[in-house]
Amino acid sequence: MEQNGENNLKEPLLAAASGASPAGASPRKERKTRKVMFSIRGISCASCAVSIETVVAALKGVESIQVSPLQGQAVVQYRPEETDTRTIKEAIEDLNFEVDELQEQEIAVCRLRIKGMACTSCSESVERALQMVPGVKKAAVGLALEEAKVHYDPNVTSRDLIIEAVEDAGFGADIISSGDDVNKVNLKLEGVDSPEDTKLIQSALEAAEGVNNVEWDTLEQTIKVAYDPDVTGPRLLIQCIQDAAQPPKCFKASLHSPPKQREAERNHEIRNYRNQFLWSCLFSVPVFLFSMVLPMLSPFRDWLSYRICNNMTIGMLLRWLLCSPVQFIVGWRFYIGAYHALKRGYSNMDVLVALGTNAAYFYSVYIALKALTSNSFEGQDFFETSAMLISFILLGKYLEVVAKGKTSDALSKLTELAPETACLLNFDKDGNVISETEISTQLLQRNDVIKIVPGEKVPVDGVVIKGQSHVNESMITGEARPIAKKPGDRVIGGTVNDNGCIIVKATHVGSETALSQIVQLVEAAQLARAPVQKLADKISRFFVPTVVVAAFLTWLAWFIPGQFHLYPRQWIPKGMDSFELALQFGISVLVVACPCALGLATPTAVMVATGKGASQGVLIKGGNALEKAHKLDSDYANPEVLQAFCNSNQRGVPWKHPFAFSCAVNVLVKAIIFDKTGTLTVGKPSVVQTKIFSNIPLLKLCDLAAGAEANSEHPLSKAIVEHTKKLREQYGSHSDHMMESKDFEVHPGAGVSANVEGKLVLVGNKRLMQEFEVPLSPEVEAYMSETEELARTCVLVAIEKTICGALAVSDPLKPEAGRAISYLNHSMGISSIMVTGDNWATAKSIAKEVGISQVFAEIDPVGKAEKIKDLQMQGLTVAMVGDGINDSPALAAADVGMAIGAGTDVAIEAADIVLMKSSLEDVITAIDLSRKTLSRIRLNYVWALGYNVLGMPIAAGILFPFTGIRLPPWLAGACMAASSVSVVCSSLLLQLYKKPLHVEDVPGPKDGSDLV
Repeated sequence: MEQNGENNLKEPLLAAASGASPAGASPRKERKTRKVMFSIRGISCASCAVSIETVVAALKGVESIQVSPLQGQAVVQYRPEETDTRTIKEAIEDLNFEVDELQEQEIAVCRLRIKGMACTSCSESVERALQMVPGVKKAAVGLALEEAKVHYDPNVTSRDLIIEAVEDAGFGADIISSGDDVNKVNLKLEGVDSPEDTKLIQSALEAAEGVNNVEWDTLEQTIKVAYDPDVTGPRLLIQCIQDAAQPPKCFKASLHSPPKQREAERNHEIRNYRNQFLWSCLFSVPVFLFSMVLPMLSPFRDWLSYRICNNMTIGMLLRWLLCSPVQFIVGWRFYIGAYHALKRGYSNMDVLVALGTNAAYFYSVYIALKALTSNSFEGQDFFETSAMLISFILLGKYLEVVAKGKTSDALSKLTELAPETACLLNFDKDGNVISETEISTQLLQRNDVIKIVPGEKVPVDGVVIKGQSHVNESMITGEARPIAKKPGDRVIGGTVNDNGCIIVKATHVGSETALSQIVQLVEAAQLARAPVQKLADKISRFFVPTVVVAAFLTWLAWFIPGQFHLYPRQWIPKGMDSFELALQFGISVLVVACPCALGLATPTAVMVATGKGASQGVLIKGGNALEKAHKLDSDYANPEVLQAFCNSNQRGVPWKHPFAFSCAVNVLVKAIIFDKTGTLTVGKPSVVQTKIFSNIPLLKLCDLAAGAEANSEHPLSKAIVEHTKKLREQYGSHSDHMMESKDFEVHPGAGVSANVEGKLVLVGNKRLMQEFEVPLSPEVEAYMSETEELARTCVLVAIEKTICGALAVSDPLKPEAGRAISYLNHSMGISSIMVTGDNWATAKSIAKEVGISQVFAEIDPVGKAEKIKDLQMQGLTVAMVGDGINDSPALAAADVGMAIGAGTDVAIEAADIVLMKSSLEDVITAIDLSRKTLSRIRLNYVWALGYNVLGMPIAAGILFPFTGIRLPPWLAGACMAASSVSVVCSSLLLQLYKKPLHVEDVPGPKDGSDLV
């Protein structure tokens, strides 16, 4: 954010909030009624409307219906638990009316926590199951985040049906939040003993101003209230409940905060895997000792070889008894996972593990039974293979979930930044402080006044109304230096007050704070699937079936030659035959293959990168933005060619042949386009010089210009208005009231026009004057050239189509602009281009000062987007950095849009990446972090694919004939577990990321004022 904090994120960055639903409340509870609109053809008179209303109103669950014969529409209010839109539609059609599809379809959003996903096949299965639910429009499932985001039509389906679909697919699901959870509070009630008390409280709340909806959970004695934060808040709602009690009754209401569900469930999963691993070790270690270690020791060998019945030995019986609990109790999870996977028509890691362990276990059971019933049969059992395999896989899953938990550390730290309590100030009618109350931060409301002493955290976003201090915003923006704050400056929730006591008025609370928006954006980014993930998705579809076929072919390749003695007998280990050797090779191939490592390669890296970027003040909206930013690479070419392209456009000269233009641009470097005002410059222009071209007094000229500009939000307009106010003070006038204007009109890229005091006033550049056919004298032309050569913007003021004066406006460059552009051009090999609506002379002067050689000037907002599309059509990957509403078309058109955090909400919404600190060094950070992340993803894929490509042939015994080296199944299982853990640990190395460029604050360029 800018140091003075005058700009801030005013609206949520995401459309839907992601707050957790309250524990104990009924998360599946839907709204009482829903509304649906039909378009009906064939209504000819009022009696038709009456007949429709009569039939539909008689349907069970329909509360009301209104039919408009003129518009041919029907609006129906109904209870979704008793009827649905299809039934209503069919009832109308039975009356011989034609009913179109639903109009203005309502789309709801909910987030689910998915339990039991192990690999990409699992996440794809959940996604397919969700998309098959009627009414679901879009579903995205994040493997690493273990969440799903579902867009659905609440008129067709419900959250209950969505959860059931996930459970039918063999996975667990819990509601995290729904799209209508914004501005809702959950309260725990005490003293409510009867239905009458419930009705009393509900009626009191519904009658309260600002309350939109009330939902009860009678089992948990909690209530969810939706409210308008501009009118009421949690404290007023609690007070309303308490006031509803009639003596001797007493109602108490308190904030009902859900536990940290994600962290609790992750800890539960870690404990679960750890306990399962320890239980499996309790049985597997003795099995391993009885089969591998003790037979080599003389006293134990004789005891284990003692025959109980026929050829059944004590050792074989002990291994069988100890292995069975591991196979069927500890390993039951693999059976369940394999069953649900095969039931849905896909395969996953559980299928491989179940096949491998069952092959080893049941073959060993066959050997044991043969030994029990025959005194001449000799065979080798593999009970240790089954038990050790399950133990190693559980160890790997335990290490994997521990490592995956660390990938979201950055996000967890962000959520913990806000303090739990705040000091609320209470005032009397005269505005004097009468008391200080420590309350929960969640009970704060808009316009509350809070006191923040040195060392305390700022609880919510607000504006300083009293006191001065320095605030450490590094945890939000990445800015290392504390920022000075004075009355009028904005502060961000979660930052730390360094020194000085400040009084702050709350402006954004709850889900509207900048901190909440950052968390929402990062969570959405981690849920979004990067395009590079498609590689793993494609592989996962045929990976497991291919492995099963490969394992079967491996068994055949060793069994058949063994039966026909095509390889030497000494290759077969002592105590085995050719079938058993072939079986071991086949099982090793089954369990060594690891689809999990492929599935985790991308999402874990994206999770770590987006979290790390957020901690550095760079908000990346998902893996798609990361991958696009990475494409801004250094296919370095001759910059003179790009200059020629720009020069040709400046002169308006088209290329003589399309092929010539294509050839020129195809060798161009990838480009990043900068807006000028507010991006390369500080964005706070000021009038530094005025010039009079007529007999009009200076104050009168400025008053007329300010009157015309007062309705404009452009930075230059604000500079003129501020200058006029200062000029009035110099002349002894302290009025802030601007002259009234009529017929105000904005001319994009040119200026404004208005009727002020009955006179046509034009304030703008040369283009505006030409549009209104205002003549420019040589004196005016000379002054414009002189001003623009000094990198100042010349604003002309014409009254009644006569230029009466001009104002020179200067906007100083950001201190880091020069170094950032130099680093992009020379160290990263990315061409920098400036596109601005300002005049050519000023644009060239600014560009020369920062080191940009390619410039497009005097371009309106639509023209900026068109320039980007021109470059894209030639195969270039183009990034755009901007801050204003006029930049939003270009930000949306660019491959990668980067919005300055202090910019407008529209620009932030249109961008792919938000730079919270408004510093140009973060442009470099965003591109460099994306490159590092994509490199890490590639490395993860190389490791995951390389492991499978090398591991499967070794497990199949390709080295055995030459070296005698083979991979036993239990060791193959350990390798499979290690591959997943190694991929997650590789992604965690992104936590060590450091910014490539640190620009120290240096004094900005000074532009002296020589006001007339």
